[in-house]
Amino acid sequence: MLGGTGAALPGLLFVLCAAAIAVAGFALSRSADALAEAHGWGRGWVGLALLATVTSLPELATGLSAVAWIGAPNLAIGNALGACVVNLAFLVVVDALQRRQPMYREASTTHLLSAGFGVVMLGLVTLALASGGAAPALLHVGLYSPVLLGLYLVALRCVLAHERAVHAGAPVAVHPQGARAPGGAGVDTARTWRRFGLAAAVVLAAGTALPAVAEALAQATGLSRSFVGTVFMALVTTLPEMAVTLAALRLGALDMAIGNLLGSNLFNVLVLALGDVAYTHGPLLAAAAPAHAGTAATALVMTGLVIVGLVMRPQGRVLRVASWISVGLVAAYVINAALAALAAT
Repeated sequence: MLGGTGAALPGLLFVLCAAAIAVAGFALSRSADALAEAHGWGRGWVGLALLATVTSLPELATGLSAVAWIGAPNLAIGNALGACVVNLAFLVVVDALQRRQPMYREASTTHLLSAGFGVVMLGLVTLALASGGAAPALLHVGLYSPVLLGLYLVALRCVLAHERAVHAGAPVAVHPQGARAPGGAGVDTARTWRRFGLAAAVVLAAGTALPAVAEALAQATGLSRSFVGTVFMALVTTLPEMAVTLAALRLGALDMAIGNLLGSNLFNVLVLALGDVAYTHGPLLAAAAPAHAGTAATALVMTGLVIVGLVMRPQGRVLRVASWISVGLVAAYVINAALAALAAT
């Protein structure tokens, strides 16, 4: 639809949407931080449950429309898995912006839970992709889809229980930033919830409009939908996560920023399960191009690197910029993008 109007109009719309997401993202992070203080929630869980859900809704809208109306399963799969890789790569930016020391030395151990569940869910997707049409299914839905839904819900509950244990004084090692005293005094919760809802609506509207530019790009350049979904559209639809993450960092809420990115990955994998239900021609992952297995494996490797960083908590920086974990994340992202480009040619 946008492809016939030239590059000016899509470029202008892209800038306007990105600006709206940036402004609303800051308001969203401030509201979420105030709600965490008012309700005694940990910042890691707020990032995982509240912020990640809101910022990942564009991926959900894009994925469902791709399979239900466009009939492009590879676009939906590439967008969801590619978004996971982009989110993990953006942790490099978070690491570089922590000037005192690498972010892994300040991050809460709660993120180990989020990353661990991410490995399990991505591993299940990788197995389904590797098995192709041999994956068990019920009617047109792969049996992995209800398992992914269950794992996502368990992940939310486990992270909340872990942070509640921290707040209750249980002997769980965590950075002091992750602990907050319940019942933030002076916070108007009703007004804060309204502000959160308004900012979320702006992020959702602008973020959902962005993929139209990616679809126009695919039509104009003739690139495969697998490549556009994995690289370009994944980058576009993760702009809300980037904006909210940067806003959280401005507030000094590192755990909220990390929780948003790792939680968005869990939600992105959940999008595959929901898209499987909407795709009526058989299990969604059975229709995937072979290149998607490489993207899923890349996301697994990158999540594993994050877990290593959270356990080892490296102190040194490479070229005084970021930790060696971040170097590994960049290398994995570049390799995945190169393989996706080769597969598209």
